[in-house]
Amino acid sequence: MYTYDTVTEAVGDLKRRGYTIDFNLAFDRIVCNETPVNLSPDEFEIVEVHRYEGNSDPGDEEVVYAIESKHGHKGILVDAFGLYADEVSSEMLEKLKINYADHKN
Repeated sequence: MYTYDTVTEAVGDLKRRGYTIDFNLAFDRIVCNETPVNLSPDEFEIVEVHRYEGNSDPGDEEVVYAIESKHGHKGILVDAFGLYADEVSSEMLEKLKINYADHKN
């Protein structure tokens, strides 16, 4: 199991390990704005989760997901949680929540 002290460290090492696509949440999908990769929750698996909580600033609270698609795409999704979390579909929320619980450090 990999552990990192910061979001920057986690993202850097995941990229070195081949997770090169930068994913973003888009309500009921994850998308890459630089490529045509666009995945629904049933098209990918979360293989690692790293959560970071800021000491005093809620804006520092983030989760880093290492994602692999059924089509061989590997990428990273960095998302805020709590008050600043993106609005997502119930299906996507369930996928992220279940995988966070399964991979909690």
